[in-house]
Amino acid sequence: MDVAENRDVAENRENWNDRAEVHFRNGVYGDLDALVDDPQGLTSVVRRDLQVLKPFLPNGSVQGQRLLHMQCHIGTDTLCWTRLGAKDVCGLDFSPVSLRHARELANRAEVDIDYVEADAREAAQALPGRRFDVIVTSVGTVTWLPKLDGWAHSIAHLLAPGGIFMIRDTHPLLFALDDSGLKLGGDYFAGAEDSWDSSQTYEFNEHVEDGNHAETADGTIDVATDSVGAAHKPVVTHTRSHNWAHDFAEMTQVLIDAGLVIEKLGEYAQSDWKCLPMLEQDPATEAWLMPEGYPRVPLTFSIVARKPCES
Repeated sequence: MDVAENRDVAENRENWNDRAEVHFRNGVYGDLDALVDDPQGLTSVVRRDLQVLKPFLPNGSVQGQRLLHMQCHIGTDTLCWTRLGAKDVCGLDFSPVSLRHARELANRAEVDIDYVEADAREAAQALPGRRFDVIVTSVGTVTWLPKLDGWAHSIAHLLAPGGIFMIRDTHPLLFALDDSGLKLGGDYFAGAEDSWDSSQTYEFNEHVEDGNHAETADGTIDVATDSVGAAHKPVVTHTRSHNWAHDFAEMTQVLIDAGLVIEKLGEYAQSDWKCLPMLEQDPATEAWLMPEGYPRVPLTFSIVARKPCES
């Protein structure tokens, strides 16, 4: 990494440390107590990830599969993969505060998960000697990485022969749109960096408990005006953060260059979060969709890749 990238990644880490405190308490990741207490509970993110993965798994299940969850944040989805029967589950993230909360959730749920602090691009060095049958990463991942070569090579190194990697995330086209939603306001193709200052943790919408937030005119949540008592009100004080554009071609090519075989490319007209201001939530699936009458555009994508078996 060059000096500027080192600085920007360090600022992102501080920003995500703050976000982790907010996300652990404000309900943006749902009712964490209910998730912990329900041994069958699964997040909507994992349910969607599993639908993408199923055709490529033995018997359509992660049962008995060694699994790595990259960029796991506070571990809500990591917890769910253990409940689906994955073994030797490991969650990796660069934010120590995120991992502290992830370990707390795992302890409360009485599940065994190994959490490791590392940059996703350096995962292979952080997990020496480890191999996984399944590696997953989803919803808010590669846009936080300046370059993807180390990321892809770490994935290829950590996969066992025949192992499967899946990424499912916000479509890169959306990062080129301006805040009004369907008007281009930035570069789609790889290489562009977007930096900003904000005390908000997600754009357009955060699903939180009534009375625990202040919603601004554009639908964002200003965590600094959260109505929770001051002694329990975490805020984002490290407001500077950076995203990097990675287009479809770049993401697929770095995986191919790392020696993986692309098994599936997918694009979907639904999102896991309110990434555009006009989206409406389907209460049955919790997915965010374009309203009736709006043009459909890809909101999320997936890539599934396999490490070839040794001959």
